[in-house]
Amino acid sequence: MVLGEVRKSGEFVTPGEKLGVIEEFIPDFGTYVNDGSVHSKVVGSLLLDLTNRKVSVYPLTRRVNVPRVGSLVIGTVVGVQDSLALIRIIKIGTRFLSGFFTGLLHISEVSFRYTETMFDVCRLGDIVRAKVISNKNRTYHLSTKGLNFGVIYAFCSQCGGYLTLGRQRRLKCSSCGHVEKRKVASDYGKFIL
Repeated sequence: MVLGEVRKSGEFVTPGEKLGVIEEFIPDFGTYVNDGSVHSKVVGSLLLDLTNRKVSVYPLTRRVNVPRVGSLVIGTVVGVQDSLALIRIIKIGTRFLSGFFTGLLHISEVSFRYTETMFDVCRLGDIVRAKVISNKNRTYHLSTKGLNFGVIYAFCSQCGGYLTLGRQRRLKCSSCGHVEKRKVASDYGKFIL
């Protein structure tokens, strides 16, 4: 801001840019005060409320969508071992992600019942709904405990065909007839990505 320059609403501002002094404006959303001057906290559009003598900055970008503890996520199984599955998170809540996040599903967080092996829970390529329970050490730890969590779409490990839900919550391949076991969500096959 050049000395004597008058700011106008709608101007593009960047973080740290001086918007005025506290004697003339009350700092509001998207601003901070440093040494008596009001500065922009975010990249955005300046809004001057001359009636109430307030200055605000409204961000031009939306908040970044990253998994947080408590988030419901949907992902694709990209690796399975006896006691662990790696899940590529593709969706948080109702929003698809543009970046890549990977979550770990440990056998102890699969069900309230005893689970012998992760191969009875999910297989490579399955689509899973889970809850983020921790992000310790920058790793997303997931849980499928509960009726609404687990595999929502599964594919045959023999031929790759779609598995349909049958008796006793067993899954049967629509192509080759192979029967497999998974930890399925209550809305298996009904969820629309």
